[in-house]
Amino acid sequence: MTNTHFLETECLRIGIADAGAELVSVRDRDSGAERIWTADPAVWNRHAPILFPFVGRVTDGKYRALGREYSMKTQHGFARDLDFRCTEASADAVEHRLCSSERTRALYPWDFCLTVRHSVDAARPRVLRVEWTVENAGEGTMLYSIGAHPGFLPPEGAGKEDCSLVFPGKETLEYYPVNAAGFALPEQARTLPLTDGAARYRADIPDTWIFDGQGIDEVSIAAPDGRPWVTLRCPGFPFLAVWANPKGPFICLEPWFGRTDEAGFAGTLEEKKGMERLGRGEQRAYAYEIEFHR
Repeated sequence: MTNTHFLETECLRIGIADAGAELVSVRDRDSGAERIWTADPAVWNRHAPILFPFVGRVTDGKYRALGREYSMKTQHGFARDLDFRCTEASADAVEHRLCSSERTRALYPWDFCLTVRHSVDAARPRVLRVEWTVENAGEGTMLYSIGAHPGFLPPEGAGKEDCSLVFPGKETLEYYPVNAAGFALPEQARTLPLTDGAARYRADIPDTWIFDGQGIDEVSIAAPDGRPWVTLRCPGFPFLAVWANPKGPFICLEPWFGRTDEAGFAGTLEEKKGMERLGRGEQRAYAYEIEFHR
């Protein structure tokens, strides 16, 4: 049984598990409502996994790097399936760390350390800040992707079809879908219909939308009456995905550095679009915030 650590504000009680350093619960103190998807295994058995060192899938469950072939049969890498070491646990910050091991080296050739920090601030009691720090702990240039995948429940009594996605300041956006196997189809880019910056989930729109280089720093899920329900702020992230599982009553807002392989991609990891790079001894920090509105 994995340990879960809790952050406390006057408005929220937030749970983060050692398994995958995953955000597993955000309980609203005012209403008692759970705001994070409950990981029903019949629909989707995750809450908000961290995607590392890959976002999405690689062709045929294999990839080539450093002159050889490696196996990566699961999507989104392996960090979400490993136990992290909790290095800090207080009422306002929980920090976890995962470093390379014999197990990870069999799947991914670079030595690394990934630090994940969830924190809250009494001055903004409805905001959760998430920070990642990736460190190249080995030789040579390290290639990787990293992303978030939080699933949000709509207001009680509402379905995802009743909610809107709001992109402040955007008059039009383009996105592309993925195929049934989860590979990107950029050649099928299409325009997302927006009205005052908002779009509603519809069955005729694919359940995964990838926004590539659209400069989206903020996106909100709005309740049926138009009030903001959840806001994700992710300045500087080059990719944003939206996933609304047809079988589940939740919407995922996913800021990414990197993305799934394109359908039919046969190149090396060095040639793959969106890969991050770190030199020996270098580290890089990333951050995003989630506001859970009343």
